[in-house]
Amino acid sequence: MTHQISRRMFVGACAGLCVSAVEASANNQQLISDVERLLKHLDQQALEAEDEQYFNPALLPPAESEVDFPIERIDVSEIEARNRPQVVEFEGSEPLGSIVIDPQQRFLYHILAYGQAIRYGVGVGRAGFGWSGIAVVGMKRRWPRWVPPRSMVDRDPRAKRWMNGQPGGPDNPLGARALYLFAEGKDTLYRIHGTNEPNTIGKAVSSGCIRMLNQDVAELFERVGIGTIVHVRPSVDKVVISSSEGLQDSERRGDSADAFKDHGDPVD
Repeated sequence: MTHQISRRMFVGACAGLCVSAVEASANNQQLISDVERLLKHLDQQALEAEDEQYFNPALLPPAESEVDFPIERIDVSEIEARNRPQVVEFEGSEPLGSIVIDPQQRFLYHILAYGQAIRYGVGVGRAGFGWSGIAVVGMKRRWPRWVPPRSMVDRDPRAKRWMNGQPGGPDNPLGARALYLFAEGKDTLYRIHGTNEPNTIGKAVSSGCIRMLNQDVAELFERVGIGTIVHVRPSVDKVVISSSEGLQDSERRGDSADAFKDHGDPVD
């Protein structure tokens, strides 16, 4: 007969074991650390198993749209002057070609030369979803698909419609282009992407991703390559990129189009 051990029973047994070990010898502190790591691993496995159950991988649309739709340009006169693309003086130690994001001012800079950058107005993470740190562009996509997180699927009928993935296109919340940010060789789950809501530029509205006008992100997409450094400067309210665990915790809190994991891709 097969016996199943509940997680609660396992935690209780491990806790008792750890207490006995500590009482026996301080050298067994390593055992406690090993148990804690194992519990975290079990938690992560449970979360991933839960995620895998809410959509059908066989029904996912292509990672990129098979059609390269024309980009409908926004009249820049409709955008606040400070948020229009413009060449500006830039002070910073980042290398040429780098992307620098200032969440406080809601600007993205692409460094063109020493002391000079092209500046774009962007939408940034709202309170509780800001982040900072160093990443690199690990992948680029034109008209990318979007797979909403389970938190959205469970409470938003519009997201539930796309639980198996929304194909890339003009109506997709990731817009015309997406730059996928990686740190320490891992997908951070954060993106620089387009938006079909130009009124959000210059505002703190996302769950951590950086939004740009479609015409602006398409321009940046052509200017930067894989491996481009992305430095997101600290803001008052942020999540610091330091480990995959912290990033996953941030992603789980998300409930907007920006907080997503593009399931079914090799990098996930």
